[in-house]
Amino acid sequence: MRKLIRGLQQFKSSYFSTHLELFGQLSHGQKPRVLFITCSDSRMDPNLITQAEVGELFVIRNAGNIVPPYGAANGGEGASIEYAIQALDIEQIVICGHTHCGAMKGLLTPDSLRQEMPLVYDWLKHAEATRRLVKDNYRTFQSEELLEIAIAENVLTQIENLRTYPIVHSRLYQGRLKIYGWIYHIETGEVLAYDPISHAYVYPQSQLSDYDSETGPTPGQFANTSAPPVALEQPQHYLIACHYGNDSNGSSRQHEAAI
Repeated sequence: MRKLIRGLQQFKSSYFSTHLELFGQLSHGQKPRVLFITCSDSRMDPNLITQAEVGELFVIRNAGNIVPPYGAANGGEGASIEYAIQALDIEQIVICGHTHCGAMKGLLTPDSLRQEMPLVYDWLKHAEATRRLVKDNYRTFQSEELLEIAIAENVLTQIENLRTYPIVHSRLYQGRLKIYGWIYHIETGEVLAYDPISHAYVYPQSQLSDYDSETGPTPGQFANTSAPPVALEQPQHYLIACHYGNDSNGSSRQHEAAI
């Protein structure tokens, strides 16, 4: 607590005092550009890894970066999602998992949680689709490899859960919303982004519309990892919802995946 209080004093005397104009603007309201859904893990800091300024990210954090399907829970996640899109008019959502996730470790061994942490056990039921997918389709992998796979697949599961919200479904149809799946690697500081074309995680720079291949990793290039790329094909409606919309006359059109 002493450390936190000293931090409060340092914030007020240094950072706040040099950003008076910014905080003056923020006192009149917020206009974040991205809804960032991630884990509560203390090693994961959305503003730090993205270097986003105060007021730029609207953040939802919980164990396992989970989005309960619409109507499945009465927690704050659904309300925050609805508020972010309807009231704040946010048009970009990032669901970001991370390596060494304790929630995903628990998901892979649910019986160990039932007695000791029953609330965590119940919460992780919102990721049951991830557990079953990993169990049925990655039988040859074990230990850390299996954990990496579960972390990667869970991001995609939570994107599917996110799509069950009426406001999300409507904005995707209108082409007014983009959803991105990321994984933060604690040990290297790198972030990988899910590419629905290759069904794998790639460097996020390659998804920018103005990406220059001469100054960054090759589009579609994989990072070094002990786990295989996540390559289970997503349902076609998922690909359409994330990357296509309809114009006013009902014709489909592609949207650029640019942040």
